[in-house]
Amino acid sequence: MDLVNLPEDKKIILFDGVCNLCDSTVQYLIKRDNKDVFRFVALQSEIGKQIIEHIGIDITKTDSIILYEPERAYYYKAEAAIKIAAQLGGIYTLMQVFSILPKSFNNTIYDYVAKNRYKWYGKKDECMIPTPEMKAKFL
Repeated sequence: MDLVNLPEDKKIILFDGVCNLCDSTVQYLIKRDNKDVFRFVALQSEIGKQIIEHIGIDITKTDSIILYEPERAYYYKAEAAIKIAAQLGGIYTLMQVFSILPKSFNNTIYDYVAKNRYKWYGKKDECMIPTPEMKAKFL
């Protein structure tokens, strides 16, 4: 798959494919994505690298989840997490309350968790292989 073939009607979540916290979060989101809004891409994958280069994020300077809306916008760190939660609907929309706080405050908390995620949750040697049921959710 290349950037020309990205689904324009889906929001793409780029995540750290070797992070146990990130993997658990992706599985959690897949189960709750009742409106089929999201597709998932590991940052380490070829398409993940292409998207990062296309939107111009220096991944060496940000260790972050990225929400990419093809040809529209992209968000990262806490802002991405808040927008993802809002898309799930229901009680998750309450996460939007954090968007009234300064972005620097939210990102400080996000960065603290991101910096410690391997220590707290562990790390895999390689990205997970999606099950056949989940395969349609990944690019």
